[in-house]
Amino acid sequence: MRILRIDLNADVGELPEGDAELIPLVTSVNVAAGFHAGDAATIERTCALAARCGAAIGAHPGYPDREGFGRRPMAMSAADIESMVLYQVAAVAAFARDAGADLRHVKAHGALYNLAAADGAAADAVARAVRRYSAGLILVGLAGSALIASGRDAGLAVAEEAFADRAYEADGSLRSRALPGAVLDAPEAAAAQALNIVNGRLTAYDGSPLAIRADTLCVHGDLPGAAARAAAVRAALEQAGVELRAPG
Repeated sequence: MRILRIDLNADVGELPEGDAELIPLVTSVNVAAGFHAGDAATIERTCALAARCGAAIGAHPGYPDREGFGRRPMAMSAADIESMVLYQVAAVAAFARDAGADLRHVKAHGALYNLAAADGAAADAVARAVRRYSAGLILVGLAGSALIASGRDAGLAVAEEAFADRAYEADGSLRSRALPGAVLDAPEAAAAQALNIVNGRLTAYDGSPLAIRADTLCVHGDLPGAAARAAAVRAALEQAGVELRAPG
């Protein structure tokens, strides 16, 4: 089934020097919440920029691992994950409110995102944290993942996410960045994958077909050329008649 409307999101506040170009191109942003990247001043500036551009603001909580950019697994209890996520969500929400905008959604980062996609206990912890802050927030997670199920079980609205600039494995998981071909650097490659997702023609790295129904499509902001990829993806979707709109 072809997707007629989708959100285009970007992870921001991680390499702030590129955000001024990137944020106007997307419909929602996930603001690094200070643990894996960013700090109070960066969160404040990023929320203000997103509000001026009309992008929906979300919190992007991750592990307390700045050296590893939140991409290394960490041994944490479900209770600690819940508290950590709640803390970061509240921080971004405060700066969003100060910028005259509401916090709209939450999307975990890196290793926490991947864990919550597969591990039910971690997924439940993230969902509980989001609901504790506000039952009106949208929980963003990998399409078809445990986190999406946990969000629904917690009574949250969810947004199932696919990636324009990441390769997939045959089971629908993201290909590890440690493996070749994991990241689609070329803008035209990201645009082509975006069209394949909305047209139901996505294939895994090994060539097998994948059936993914996505509400939101991500372009990563932490890699060089992010704005060029986002521009290419946006242009391709608009030319194909797909409406771009933030979730909710």
